[in-house]
Amino acid sequence: MGHTLTLEVPDEVYNPLLKTAEQTGQHPEELAIQWLAVVVQTFANDPLEEFIGAFFSDIPDWADRHDKYLGQSLMEEMREEKR
Repeated sequence: MGHTLTLEVPDEVYNPLLKTAEQTGQHPEELAIQWLAVVVQTFANDPLEEFIGAFFSDIPDWADRHDKYLGQSLMEEMREEKR
């Protein structure tokens, strides 16, 4: 069973969607459904989801800035290896 979903999409989202749809010979609505399905499946099958909130951290913005912190840690390790 399908459901109707009406969205107001900003230009910075719609324009690449329209361009890709034209390149692939699809309607933007069809492509948007495909893209949404991929994102939903990605989140539904996240193997780390069960660990969200399972660990205490004294770093309040870790979830938002984890890439930065991991990068800093990697750089520190690389510097130590050079010594």
